[in-house]
Amino acid sequence: MLVTLEEAKQFLKIDGDEDNALISSFISSSEEICENILRFPLSELTVVPESIRQAVLYCIANLYEKREDLNMKEVINVMIGLLSPYRKDGW
Repeated sequence: MLVTLEEAKQFLKIDGDEDNALISSFISSSEEICENILRFPLSELTVVPESIRQAVLYCIANLYEKREDLNMKEVINVMIGLLSPYRKDGW
Protein backbone atom coordinates (compact mmCIF):
# COMPACT_ATOMS: atom_id res chain seq x y z
CA MET A 1 0.00 0.00 0.00
CA LEU A 2 1.17 3.45 -0.91
CA VAL A 3 -0.82 5.02 1.92
CA THR A 4 -1.20 3.28 5.27
CA LEU A 5 -4.41 3.20 7.28
CA GLU A 6 -2.79 5.43 9.90
CA GLU A 7 -1.73 8.00 7.28
CA ALA A 8 -5.22 8.04 5.76
CA LYS A 9 -6.85 8.47 9.17
CA GLN A 10 -4.49 11.30 10.01
CA PHE A 11 -5.28 12.99 6.66
CA LEU A 12 -9.00 12.55 7.30
CA LYS A 13 -8.60 13.69 10.94
CA ILE A 14 -10.19 10.52 12.31
CA ASP A 15 -9.26 9.24 15.77
CA GLY A 16 -11.55 6.24 16.24
CA ASP A 17 -11.24 2.75 14.82
CA GLU A 18 -14.88 2.09 13.86
CA ASP A 19 -14.33 3.03 10.17
CA ASN A 20 -11.01 1.21 9.72
CA ALA A 21 -12.40 -1.42 7.35
CA LEU A 22 -14.18 1.20 5.28
CA ILE A 23 -11.10 3.44 5.06
CA SER A 24 -8.92 0.44 4.17
CA SER A 25 -11.24 -0.40 1.28
CA PHE A 26 -11.09 3.24 0.14
CA ILE A 27 -7.28 3.09 0.21
CA SER A 28 -7.30 0.00 -2.03
CA SER A 29 -9.85 1.52 -4.39
CA SER A 30 -7.98 4.83 -4.59
CA GLU A 31 -4.71 3.12 -5.40
CA GLU A 32 -6.42 1.01 -8.07
CA ILE A 33 -7.96 4.14 -9.62
CA CYS A 34 -4.49 5.76 -9.68
CA GLU A 35 -3.04 2.69 -11.37
CA ASN A 36 -5.76 2.81 -14.01
CA ILE A 37 -5.08 6.48 -14.71
CA LEU A 38 -1.30 6.00 -14.71
CA ARG A 39 -1.52 2.79 -16.74
CA PHE A 40 1.04 1.01 -14.59
CA PRO A 41 1.07 -0.60 -11.13
CA LEU A 42 2.16 1.60 -8.26
CA SER A 43 4.47 -1.21 -7.18
CA GLU A 44 6.75 -0.27 -10.11
CA LEU A 45 7.65 3.00 -8.41
CA THR A 46 10.90 3.02 -6.46
CA VAL A 47 10.35 6.64 -5.43
CA VAL A 48 6.77 7.88 -5.15
CA PRO A 49 6.29 11.45 -6.38
CA GLU A 50 4.34 13.60 -3.93
CA SER A 51 1.62 14.37 -6.49
CA ILE A 52 0.86 10.64 -6.85
CA ARG A 53 0.60 10.29 -3.10
CA GLN A 54 -1.64 13.37 -2.96
CA ALA A 55 -3.88 11.92 -5.69
CA VAL A 56 -4.39 8.78 -3.58
CA LEU A 57 -5.16 10.83 -0.46
CA TYR A 58 -7.50 13.12 -2.42
CA CYS A 59 -9.43 10.13 -3.70
CA ILE A 60 -9.62 8.53 -0.25
CA ALA A 61 -10.92 11.78 1.26
CA ASN A 62 -13.61 12.15 -1.39
CA LEU A 63 -14.70 8.52 -1.16
CA TYR A 64 -14.97 8.87 2.62
CA GLU A 65 -16.36 12.38 3.07
CA LYS A 66 -18.71 12.47 0.09
CA ARG A 67 -19.78 8.83 0.01
CA GLU A 68 -23.44 9.83 0.14
CA ASP A 69 -23.24 12.16 -2.87
CA LEU A 70 -19.95 11.61 -4.71
CA ASN A 71 -19.32 13.02 -8.17
CA MET A 72 -16.67 10.55 -9.27
CA LYS A 73 -16.15 12.29 -12.60
CA GLU A 74 -14.95 15.43 -10.78
CA VAL A 75 -12.66 13.35 -8.57
CA ILE A 76 -11.17 11.55 -11.59
CA ASN A 77 -10.60 14.85 -13.42
CA VAL A 78 -8.60 16.25 -10.49
CA MET A 79 -6.66 13.00 -10.20
CA ILE A 80 -5.85 13.06 -13.92
CA GLY A 81 -4.45 16.56 -13.44
CA LEU A 82 -2.24 15.37 -10.59
CA LEU A 83 -1.15 12.16 -12.31
CA SER A 84 -0.82 13.18 -15.96
CA PRO A 85 2.94 13.94 -15.82
CA TYR A 86 3.57 10.28 -14.89
CA ARG A 87 0.96 8.63 -17.12
CA LYS A 88 2.16 6.10 -19.69
CA ASP A 89 0.73 6.06 -23.20
CA GLY A 90 -0.57 2.53 -22.72
CA TRP A 91 -0.36 -0.53 -20.55
